[in-house]
Amino acid sequence: MHMPTRKYADRLTVGVDVGGTKIAAGLVDFDGRVHERMRVETPDTTTEQIVGAIVEVTRQLRDRGGADVAAVGIAAAGYIDAERSTVLFAPNIVWRNTPLRDLVAAQIGLPVVVENDANAAAWAEFVFGAGRDVSDMMMLTVGTGLGGGVVTDGQLYRGSYGIGGEVGHMRVVPGGERCGCGNRGCWEKYASGSALVREAQALASSGAPRAAAILERADGDPTAVTGQMVTELAGEGDPASVELLAGLGKWLGEGIASCAAVLDPALVVVGGGVADADDLLLDPARTAFAAQLTGRGYRPELRIERARLGLAGIVGAGDLARID
Repeated sequence: MHMPTRKYADRLTVGVDVGGTKIAAGLVDFDGRVHERMRVETPDTTTEQIVGAIVEVTRQLRDRGGADVAAVGIAAAGYIDAERSTVLFAPNIVWRNTPLRDLVAAQIGLPVVVENDANAAAWAEFVFGAGRDVSDMMMLTVGTGLGGGVVTDGQLYRGSYGIGGEVGHMRVVPGGERCGCGNRGCWEKYASGSALVREAQALASSGAPRAAAILERADGDPTAVTGQMVTELAGEGDPASVELLAGLGKWLGEGIASCAAVLDPALVVVGGGVADADDLLLDPARTAFAAQLTGRGYRPELRIERARLGLAGIVGAGDLARID
């Protein structure tokens, strides 16, 4: 296994995780521990406002860390170029060819690297979490969308142009649901928190008796149903909620089987908010994966496990700032 060299062993980095709804950040040490944390809402208007929010949290953390802070890593939801500097495109944020690294570095005065948020989470799980015992793994972040990150032979895989690993935008249903990327039928439209909410709200709106518990939890308003409600109800044994999570898990498992045909990882780590459902999501995913895996019984089978790090985006961004 060929691990890249990590520097600043005795210093801190700032890790910033920028999503469609929140910006989370912290000071990260060489062992992946987070010493300070901040969280603010992601402005949903202009690039300048989002950059301003990133700069503000970074400045506050840099001031707290003082001279011990060596660099800044930003995990951004979107396509990042090979130089780890520009957000080429983001389905759920207003960035289009945004030179994020230079915009932040000019105001911070520290080295800055930018990485895709799922890549950052994958790197954190590989170095510090569930993937520490393997050299090849894939990370799936099941949140608002479906992010993907791949590690091969100890190296984060970026592809020729920096945007490798975007498995959430593989087309799995030709002519299917419209995705935020503009295409139809992307995997994330069926294997994400948004997909879970869409199906749960549709069920709650149907008037079906089996949706009674979901509708009650939402105070009678189908549009108020959230993924967290479904996960909580499933944990309490509500059959409809268990079924909704199983349907999501089936989409995950079938897609993982397709990814295994290309990548052959030893491990798939599932993180993101929906992963809080744990085996209510992962057991159906494992079953669907096994049913669809080509050559089953004649090849080693990968493991599907829940992510272990609650702050993987922050940790991964901070650690990637240590790598040239």
